[in-house]
Amino acid sequence: MKTRQDIAVFLLRMALAAGFLSAVASRLNFWGAQSSGWRNFVNYTAEVNSFFPSSWSPTLALVSTATELIIGILILTGYQIRKAALSASVLTFVFAIAMSISFGSKEALDYSVFVFSAGAFLLSSFPCYQWSLDQLLHQ
Repeated sequence: MKTRQDIAVFLLRMALAAGFLSAVASRLNFWGAQSSGWRNFVNYTAEVNSFFPSSWSPTLALVSTATELIIGILILTGYQIRKAALSASVLTFVFAIAMSISFGSKEALDYSVFVFSAGAFLLSSFPCYQWSLDQLLHQ
């Protein structure tokens, strides 16, 4: 029988993966009318990273989207969870800091970016992951 902790870790994995993959899907218009779209995301990237030249925004948007897609897939499938979760924690923490610099801390708090980062860090700290490729590969 699986423990409550195993179930909680699995649900945390699914929530984090869904958050990353939904954001990517929105940028690529997979959510239809509810999508943010690529152009809007590049503009938002410029706003969040207001301390960088605006010419960097398309590259930052592309790199962050590719990174979020890879992290989301790894966490969802349960492959290299510890590394993917730690990467997710760092990425979202950097994002939260950038948001705080550009807009003040309220926006980062309203979007729960610090919570997302902490949740990813927590996920990286568990010794094993039930219902994952990591578990299957280490049996």
